[in-house]
Amino acid sequence: MVELVIFDCDGVLVDSDRISLRIQAERITALGLETSYEDCARDFLGLGMPATLRILSERLARPVPSGWADGLDRAVREAFERELRPVPGVIEALDKIDLPTCVASSGSQEKMRFTLGLTSLWDGFAGRINSADEVGRGKPAPELFLRAASSMATPPGRCVVVEDSPFGVIAAKAAGMSALGYAADGNGERLISEGARTFESMLELPGLLGVSTL
Repeated sequence: MVELVIFDCDGVLVDSDRISLRIQAERITALGLETSYEDCARDFLGLGMPATLRILSERLARPVPSGWADGLDRAVREAFERELRPVPGVIEALDKIDLPTCVASSGSQEKMRFTLGLTSLWDGFAGRINSADEVGRGKPAPELFLRAASSMATPPGRCVVVEDSPFGVIAAKAAGMSALGYAADGNGERLISEGARTFESMLELPGLLGVSTL
């Protein structure tokens, strides 16, 4: 029986990945590492900035320049103010889901207040938002999802995680939770390979959560 639905934020609640990955690819290329949007989606989607910086430093064989992450953050925020929208269908889906919900994201609390606030989703999750900054390790480690379940007094085995990244699915499975993979951008095979049941429209989500065995 499902007792709690744990939502990732970027790419699941807010349509931010298409914006942030585009800008990230441009700025990694400017560092001297030719990188496409697809490369960023494959290598960094769902990881969070500390892990991204470690990987970039390894590939560059030198530290990422001081201030690079802050510059990326500023550019992404400016683009969010112009372009950010809720994920198509997610508001309608949330209106139909009558189970307890919370958020668990690699992003900071401040970033989620900004993005969820821009899209009028903050109030619906206020007080039930968990950040990787609050645990020792972010995704693909399970700590973030375990914290979310504990904060809602729910056993991990009664939780379903809604994710769009393979790293998030890995974290959910490691936490002993079921995973539903939002695969609107054609990344379904990778999500399935990590153990998620995939779907392509948020309008499908309430029906999937009504299934007793996921």
